[in-house]
This record gives sequence, structure tokens and C-alpha cells, in this order.
Amino acid sequence: MNDPWPVSTKRVSEGGEDESECKKARIKKKMYALLLAYSGQGYLGLQRNNGAKTIEEDIMVALKKIDVVNDEEFQKQQLVNFQRAARTDKGVSAIRQVLSLLMREGVTPEDINNHLPEQIRVLAVKRVTKGFNSKNTCDARTYSYTCPSFAFAPQDFEPLEKYRITEDVRKNLNTLTGYYMGTHNFHNFTSGRKPFDPSCQRHILRTDWKEPIIRDDIEFVTFLVKGQSFMLHQIRKMIGTVMAVSRGYVEHSYITKAFDPRESAQLPTAPGLGLLLEQVHYDWYDKKYGDNGIHEKLDFADVEAKVQEFREKFILPMILKEEKEEKSYPFDFLCVEYFIPQSTQLQLRKAMLNYLEILHSHYEEYHPEEKLLGDVTKDVSTDSTPNDEKLVDGSNTSENIVSNKTIDEDITSECNIPNEIVSKQPLVDLKTSN
Repeated sequence: MNDPWPVSTKRVSEGGEDESECKKARIKKKMYALLLAYSGQGYLGLQRNNGAKTIEEDIMVALKKIDVVNDEEFQKQQLVNFQRAARTDKGVSAIRQVLSLLMREGVTPEDINNHLPEQIRVLAVKRVTKGFNSKNTCDARTYSYTCPSFAFAPQDFEPLEKYRITEDVRKNLNTLTGYYMGTHNFHNFTSGRKPFDPSCQRHILRTDWKEPIIRDDIEFVTFLVKGQSFMLHQIRKMIGTVMAVSRGYVEHSYITKAFDPRESAQLPTAPGLGLLLEQVHYDWYDKKYGDNGIHEKLDFADVEAKVQEFREKFILPMILKEEKEEKSYPFDFLCVEYFIPQSTQLQLRKAMLNYLEILHSHYEEYHPEEKLLGDVTKDVSTDSTPNDEKLVDGSNTSENIVSNKTIDEDITSECNIPNEIVSKQPLVDLKTSN
């Protein structure tokens, strides 16, 4: 017969709590840095967001399964001082992302990876100092952008997969990206920030181009940029503007004009597919703590082979697959979003009113929610003539409407239109426009 009053074999503390649970709660945690590689395909970014599929959500689920975080810590990451070195947006990947958090000792990359999908891998776990913060301790960040070389083909070359970049184009790309070096106001290269906001001042330490590679008969080029920090869409707009200049849609000077806080420019945003967080740099930390016998350097040189293996297995194939299936570079984003500074827009309003209306109509199917130069029919004059009847010179004679022709030298000189705006090859063949 079973004893109705069995004696518990568990040791209970004076407060009535299970001693094993108390001991579990008292486990001393220390600060660790996790080196993370992931493909952002199918994810809505890195940072955790309630109800959304994110990289961090999968990481936290894995940590909870191996009892690195408890239920409360799972809900509130700040309880374990969780931090990421850099945010990545929807679809953006990382090859050397660094997370920092408090963990118990003895956790290995394999322990965590056993509960993660293949496209997310923890490559290293390293003990760091008590005050380490993966974001604030970071000196700089390096990103790369990989895309087909035909994205930079001159305008008189049809952008085909058989295109191979020339030495002249490569030299031109080095010149263009060189304009970004140093400290500039990048207010036009992001959104939601005012032109004179001090936070728009960003310092670029290095720009470079890797040697082209060929995959499935498509040539790819990779742009590298190292900076202290970057804003939302900054790198994608930087590379998108380089595409626009290289293709011949705008002049070289447009890049430097975009740094002027007095100019408002609508810059092209390149597809997010090829953007990759390459590395976060901890030079100051490594110099101070890397050789103290207790902590290790955070250059992660010891796992470089694993980094490159992940790149070849997940990153490059993903870019190639998406390019072949989705055709990420149709160039419609360049046609509409290439920028003209606001000061130049004011000069163009009267002389190009009808021309721009035709241009807008031509590209409406691509970006119906956007306007190349805003609403060009506003503020042309103060009278009540309907916009669709408004003439460049204010008269009512329909014969005076500039229609179905490019702007000739007489009009440009009369209206003082800047020479760099008047392209020898118009963006739209007006003869074929409706």
C-alpha cells in the first residue's frame, strides 16, 4: 500500500522554496560576446519585434531551450544586458555580427546551434569584460554590397548578364566612392532626419572594391565601406547613387551636392539583397584587454575558415538565386529616384513644367506613390488658371505648350537651367510617350 504521506527527497530552504531552484537562480552569470553569421532572407530584420519573424527572436528561443535565459529574461532582454553591435534591416545578412549578454559559463556555439535553423550560426563564444557592450564598445563597422557588375554599365550599354566590367568603369567607381571618404552630412542618404541634425554627420574611414567574381556566368562586384556608424538605408543610397552616376543619369557633382544640408535630394535606394554586415571592429578593446591573459581579442581570426564557409554556403548562393529568379536590378528605381537638388528644382519649374508632367506619366507605372520632383504644378504662379491649362509663359495659347520634344539650347539658356541637368540622352523618349 502506498504511503499517503510520502516524504519528499527534495531539500527545501527556510523560505519554503525548492533548494535546487534557488541554486539555479543563484548561478553567477558573466558577460560574453557571441559571433553570429546569418542570412537575412525570410526575416524582418535582426532586432526583436513582437509578432515578427526576426533573427533575435530565434536566438532568444534557442537560449531559452538550453536554460541560458529564464522565462522573465526571455521576455525582457535587458535583464541579461542583451545588445547587438549593429542593426540590420529586412532581408539584410551578416557574416560577423556580435551580440553581448550575460550567460552562465560553459555554453558552446554547438549548444546554441542545435536549436537554430541552418541560416543562423553562432561561430564563437568569448568571455569579455564586465562592462562590455557590443554596440558602444565598437569602434567601427564594415559593410559590403554585392551585385551584378552590369548595374554599373554605362548608359549606352544594355545591362545584360554577359556584361563584364571594364578597367575604365572600375576606375570611375573608385573615384565615385572616394567622394564618401571623410566626414560628411548624410541627411539625404537616410529618411526621417532634418538636414541640420548633428546626427547626420557620419565619418567614412575606408571604401574599396573587391575583384569581380563570376557565378553561373554572371559577373558580380563587391563594394566595401568602413565607417564609425551608419544610418537607415545610408549604404543602399550611397551605392544606388553610384549606380545612377555610373549609368549616366546624373553627374559626378551630384554626390557632393547631396552632402549640402541646404539641398534636398531624392536618392535612389539600391535593393537590400546584396547588403552584408562584414565585420564590427573592436580595436580599442583588443589593445586594452586582448592580451591581458584573461580575455581574448575580438578579431575572431581563429574562426575565419568558418566565416568564409558560411559566406560560400549561404550568402553568395542566396544573392545569385534571387538575382536569377527575381531580377533585382531592373533599374526602374534609378529612373525615378535619381536626385535633383531643391535649388535646381526651383530653376526648372517653369521651363520644364509640361516636360515633367509627361515624364511623371511615363514612370507612373513604376512608382505611382512617388513624384520625381514633387508636385511640379504648385507655386508656378498665383492666379487661378487650372494646372492642366497652365502655360510656361502664363498665356492661354495652347500652341505655346512645350510638348513632345526635349529641351533645346534656347530654352535652357533662357531659363538658366544648369548644364548638368540637360542630358545629351534624355531619360525618356518623348516621341513615344503618351
